[in-house]
Amino acid sequence: MEAKIKQLALALGMVTLVSSCAGSSTSSTESQQPSNAIEASNITKAGTKIRIDGSSTVYPITQAIAKEFPKDSNDKLQVELKFSGTTGGFEKFCAGETDINNASRPILLSEMETCKKNGVGYIELPIAFDALTVAVHPQNNWAKDITVAELKKIWEPAAEGKITKWNQIRSSWPDRPINLYGAGKKSGTFDYFTEAIVGKARSSRNDYTASEDDEVLVEEIRKDPNALGYFGYAYYEKHQDKLKALSIDNGKGAVLPSRQAVEKAQYQPLSRPLFIYINPQSLPNRGALYTFTDFYIKNAPQAVSSVGYIPLPDDGYQINFVHLYKGKVGTVFDGKAEMNLTIGELLRKEAKF
Repeated sequence: MEAKIKQLALALGMVTLVSSCAGSSTSSTESQQPSNAIEASNITKAGTKIRIDGSSTVYPITQAIAKEFPKDSNDKLQVELKFSGTTGGFEKFCAGETDINNASRPILLSEMETCKKNGVGYIELPIAFDALTVAVHPQNNWAKDITVAELKKIWEPAAEGKITKWNQIRSSWPDRPINLYGAGKKSGTFDYFTEAIVGKARSSRNDYTASEDDEVLVEEIRKDPNALGYFGYAYYEKHQDKLKALSIDNGKGAVLPSRQAVEKAQYQPLSRPLFIYINPQSLPNRGALYTFTDFYIKNAPQAVSSVGYIPLPDDGYQINFVHLYKGKVGTVFDGKAEMNLTIGELLRKEAKF
């Protein structure tokens, strides 16, 4: 494996060399280690604790990895795993308070600027794809599919206090109240869903039950026959006996969320990559964080599948090994999420980085 990584590193290094000769790109912001890097006492030192926060969508993957991660013989190494949403996690990560941020969207320009101001670098590692799921109560016998335009009509700011019944969305649906459940405003899922559906990130009605905890949303929808909500696909997979997923119609026919639909680029625009961001200041001497991240990448395909997300092809994880091995700091995105991104397009971006 090490030999293969070195070969890939050499190949990608040639691409990087050519790219650098042509000029720098905003997609590789902070490609060098910041000189004023934070030396916070609570960042991993001597390999005693790895602090992880961020997305509740990515949380199940990282939790599965952490449970399998072998501790040292003296049991001195601790993995502290929490979730406060992608945005909440980046607030801590860019302040130098955590080693890893789980993220359900790419790092934003404002977060990049905060990290730079604080001297915090980041290694961006895509680990899976998600089929962001719109779900209703299983007793809902009228809605089987929903169009992107109908979702926008429900969730746009102008709908607040006005679109309150199912028959206002589709006339054939009943004259019943529609109760909404969705991601909290510190969630990357909130950012992605609003941009994909409403057309502008963070543009949403406010009169809905919000939470950064997807399990809370599942529980609320499970109890409410009039519910409609959205969250990561893994939470639907885990609780599909309690929920009903709606097919999404983007104008090319209604498609249920599934691994096959994501792999075939059919589940758009709610198919999205998931990430972990690594603080490179915690990586020197290939200590605990390097070992954990290396273990994470090796075991990601199985962990991703086990919790219900869509793993990347092998090439995707091999590129991650190269970026970790080289300490490749930066992002292939321009400080924003990219709608309708396919697995193949993501891998091409990563290979050129």
